[in-house]
Amino acid sequence: MSRILAIDYGIKRTGIAVTDELQIIASGLTTVASDTAISFLKDYFSKENVAKVLIGEPKQMNGTASESTPIIEKFVKEFVTNFPEIPVVRVDERFTSKMAFQTMIDSGLKKKQRQNKGLVDEIAATILLQDYLTRKMI
Repeated sequence: MSRILAIDYGIKRTGIAVTDELQIIASGLTTVASDTAISFLKDYFSKENVAKVLIGEPKQMNGTASESTPIIEKFVKEFVTNFPEIPVVRVDERFTSKMAFQTMIDSGLKKKQRQNKGLVDEIAATILLQDYLTRKMI
C-alpha cells in the first residue's frame, strides 16, 4: 500500500507526519523550513509511495479564514503545481498546536524541550493525520 502524509504549513516551519504503509499509525516525520518544504517533498516522494496529502486549513473559532490563510493557499497552489498526481485533502487545523503543546507536557518533556517549536509543528501534523485516520475508520 501507500502512505498518507500530513503537512502543518507555517510561515517559518512546516511540520510533516506520515502513516505507515497500511495507513493505520500516524507518526511525526520531521520539521523543515517552510521555504524548503517543496524540495523536501520532491525528495521524499521520489523514495516513498504517497497516496494522498493532508494540508492543514487554518480557521478562526467562528469558522472564517485566519490571517495565515493566504500564505497557506499559496503553498497549496505550489504543491498542486509540483505534484498534480497526488490528491490534496484540506483539514481543519484548529487547536492542533495547542493539543501538540499539551501532548508534550503530558508526555513529561522538560520545559527546554517544550520550547522547540519545530517539535510542536511536527506533533501538530501528527495530530492532524491521526484525527483524519480516526474519522476515516468511523
